[in-house]
Amino acid sequence: MRQHLAWTLAAAAVLAAAPTASPAAAHNCPRLTSTWYGANRARLQQVIDAYGTCSGHRGAVATFDWDNTVTKNDVTDAALSWALRHDRLLRPARWKDTSAWLTDTADRALTAACGTGAGTPLRSSARPRCTDEIVRIRESGTTTSGAPAFAGHWNHRRTVPQYAWVPQLFAGRTPAELASYARSARREALTAPVGATRTLGTRTVPAYVRYYDQQRDLIRTLRRAGFEVYVVSAGAEPVTEVWSRAVGVDAAHTIAIRPVLDRRGRITVWNEGCGGVPATRGAVIPYIDGKRCWINQEVYGVRGATAWKQQPWKRRPALAAGDADTDVTFVGDATGAHLVINRNKPELMCRAYDDADGHWLVNPMFIAPLPRRPEPYPCATTARTHPDGTLGPLRRADGSVVPDRADTVY
Repeated sequence: MRQHLAWTLAAAAVLAAAPTASPAAAHNCPRLTSTWYGANRARLQQVIDAYGTCSGHRGAVATFDWDNTVTKNDVTDAALSWALRHDRLLRPARWKDTSAWLTDTADRALTAACGTGAGTPLRSSARPRCTDEIVRIRESGTTTSGAPAFAGHWNHRRTVPQYAWVPQLFAGRTPAELASYARSARREALTAPVGATRTLGTRTVPAYVRYYDQQRDLIRTLRRAGFEVYVVSAGAEPVTEVWSRAVGVDAAHTIAIRPVLDRRGRITVWNEGCGGVPATRGAVIPYIDGKRCWINQEVYGVRGATAWKQQPWKRRPALAAGDADTDVTFVGDATGAHLVINRNKPELMCRAYDDADGHWLVNPMFIAPLPRRPEPYPCATTARTHPDGTLGPLRRADGSVVPDRADTVY
């Protein structure tokens, strides 16, 4: 009741401050048509009406994570799967060169399973051990033996090495080549039945991807209402761009890991930087606080260290959507609605269920939703990831600790 009342009062304040739409304009207001959980469609519609053309506005920003927010399943993983099955990766001279944090153990494991060869094709389709090693490192950050694949120091709210590693695996290819692999993977994944799996190496992985109809409808309605819609993802940008076009989001509005290219236009193991941090081998990607930085820099033109900070109300998205702890910072920056797809990720779900400003909306996954989490989320003890990788309590803006929260939307 408290959360519903807070939302109602906040929405009323936004609507009261907005210009009143004429009867003719109101009749033509873009409307959501798909089915959402509970009152979420109505609450999203309030934001669209308050910030969009119905109230005389144009140019409000909406930002969406991509994988498992707009689509079911991960599109960068689909592209990597396709590339491994079709021998599209190139061997490095040394596997250790592919990441600033790759361990000697991982280097030895990859060398034994995949070989080296300074730009020669990696025949991974005939090397299940090689595929297993790459997929395991990508999924868990460990080798198939269970040893850590990455070690050293990095800011755990700005990057995670195994996410940065996927674009680095395509070093030597061009963005156009990577996009062509993504298009082939997209055709394959959209054709596969919902729930389909495949064997990749010796592992079983999802074989299908689907656009969520509700998110397509939301993005379409936002754009019709004059919003600037952006995608911000920790995937490889040439891959994400292939998928985002189908929901009307072009390359200029798609933000993901951007590889630095060499003089011949080929992908390197370096990626572009943000917030005053120069190009690195993966130290700054669109990940947790990095997503805020990239939105501030690329959408609002904020440069230097200021891009890491929450911006004034008028320089923040009206609506933001995500599904994982990687999205918690930018989703929390939204001024009108924080839309969360429930995948049981503790930091994000603690923020959502605490609903400090009354603007948080939780929706189950639209395809194969997870069951209710049986235990409360550990908001008061280990929900927040600190920059050094340790876990601690989640705090509100006033410093108070968020109490543990039960899972109620599933």
